Amino acid sequence: MGAARRVPGWHAPPAARRWLALLLVLSAILATPGFAQDADTPLPYSARILPTGDAELDALALAVSQTISLAERAPTSAFGLVARVRADLPRLLDALRSEGFYGGEASAEIAGRPLDAPGLADALEAGARPAEVVFRLSTGPRYTIARLEILAEPPEMAPLLADATARPFGLALGDTARAGPVLDAPDQILRRLHAAGHPLAAIAGQRVIVDHDQRVMEVEIRIAPGPAASFAAPRVTGAPGVDAEMLARIAGRRMTGRPATPERLEAARRALVGLQVFESVRPEQARALDPDGNLPVTFALSERPRRALGASAAWETVFGPTVSAYWEHRNLFGGAESLRIEAEGSRVGQSGGFSDGTYRLGARLRTPEVFRRDIRMEARVQAARERLEAFDRNAALASALFDHRLNDRTSLRFGPGYTVGEVGRDGNFTRVQRVDLTFAIRYDDTNSLLDPTRGRRAAAAVLPTLPIDGDLRFTRVRLDGSTYVALDREATNVLALRAVVATTFGATRDQLALDTRFYAGGGGSVRGIPFQGIGPRDSSGRPVGGASLLEGGVEIRRRISETLGVVAFLDGAALGEDRWPRPTDLQFGAGIGLRYLTVIGPLRADVGVPLNRRGGDPAFGVYLGLGQAF
Repeated sequence: MGAARRVPGWHAPPAARRWLALLLVLSAILATPGFAQDADTPLPYSARILPTGDAELDALALAVSQTISLAERAPTSAFGLVARVRADLPRLLDALRSEGFYGGEASAEIAGRPLDAPGLADALEAGARPAEVVFRLSTGPRYTIARLEILAEPPEMAPLLADATARPFGLALGDTARAGPVLDAPDQILRRLHAAGHPLAAIAGQRVIVDHDQRVMEVEIRIAPGPAASFAAPRVTGAPGVDAEMLARIAGRRMTGRPATPERLEAARRALVGLQVFESVRPEQARALDPDGNLPVTFALSERPRRALGASAAWETVFGPTVSAYWEHRNLFGGAESLRIEAEGSRVGQSGGFSDGTYRLGARLRTPEVFRRDIRMEARVQAARERLEAFDRNAALASALFDHRLNDRTSLRFGPGYTVGEVGRDGNFTRVQRVDLTFAIRYDDTNSLLDPTRGRRAAAAVLPTLPIDGDLRFTRVRLDGSTYVALDREATNVLALRAVVATTFGATRDQLALDTRFYAGGGGSVRGIPFQGIGPRDSSGRPVGGASLLEGGVEIRRRISETLGVVAFLDGAALGEDRWPRPTDLQFGAGIGLRYLTVIGPLRADVGVPLNRRGGDPAFGVYLGLGQAF
């Protein structure tokens, strides 16, 4: 027999053999049933807080508990649940103290076991699902304010504090020792000092002592009122392209030499913002008074782009679409002059072609500080070809109106306008040439231009008309008013009301040119009724307008989320042949709307239906636009 032949083989090094053995052991462990359910597996659970009998405390505890708020949207493991419940206990203690229960206690159980039970997390892994978390709050008696001292620093300033604390400021002897009022009281006093012209007033300190034996709290607040001061002449920075002297004059008109209050500072800031030249306007107060005892202020400005292009669109079911575009220069000559060239096109009705459209092309120049005074001039020129429900017009228009602000809420408007062209209907035109004068006053203390929730608006206008072709002279008078009432503290529900009364002296309806009559109906008037569709109509079905107008509306606005709101509305209007409309001629429209809330204002979508529909009118109208209806 021959010798046996050795077959070559692979011999692993000792280190490799050890790693191989380790991998085999790990594979066996991973294959063990139930091993995949590790500590990171989410544990379903439910959580609740036992009622304490105090509704406000229960609501606050529910709001601060992350165990409850995260139960559905952030699942966690057994170990995570134990940690989450433990982290909630200090928050619940803070809730107790904030309601005056400084001797209260907070505890919790998970699946009937206390938090300090040995092996709690492992027991939860092996227990029933979902695990139940129960929080228990022991309130004990409420603590009260037994001592309250407001001290001046230095002490000789005490008389100034007497004025600031003469009215209630949310904290008084005998009150429940709630944390909120204790923390807010110094700021409330400080705001009163600032409003009284003490711009450097500051909180010098606050000491709070809780006596658990007596179940009371002692509060000591130290305030440094600082001296009374007026504003120095302001400075402006950051706007090299705009006349700095003019800007300082605009702000200084509201500040210089006047008490240094936040209200006056904000008025000056709004005046600069109103120039529409700046991206931001930030007032910076000095930390000390100047040698004359006045407070220096610098406005840090950031300019917007000098030139801009823009476009907008709106749509109504009856009136049809409207599109417009503009080009604007915001600082034409370095004095915040604004030049805008704009074009607009719209189509009356759903089936009308371009030949039935309305087209306007114009330019507008706004100039602030006319004659170096608080007067703004707005000059306009426009060429218009209009095909409206009530009349057709081909005309050129020009106007120069001046606005003078009497204060932050009230302004005057006055100036002439000129119209030349032809007005008529169905191809029958009459030449018109006239001068229209405007004298108006406006008041506005609302808190927002496009979405007010509080305040009032009112305007009165006297509009004499002096025809050049003809001898009929007449004067129109118009009164507008609206008010906005927040029905709750957060302005979630708002009641909005508006009314318009207008009349003509010196002429009846049939004596007036078609474009000088009053009309009503449509998106800005009575929703649900066609544009200009209120009142009597001629034999071809076109509105004839009126010499007087009565119009009003009511809306209930409700915000249902951060970005959505809903509206219910009722509008009505009537036109008269002479001095006053008859209430029996009122026509109404009602409906609902949706608001999409954006940073620039709500986007509006309304559906309105006529309540006393006439033959030939549509059954409803849809209206889209930016901002509330009024």
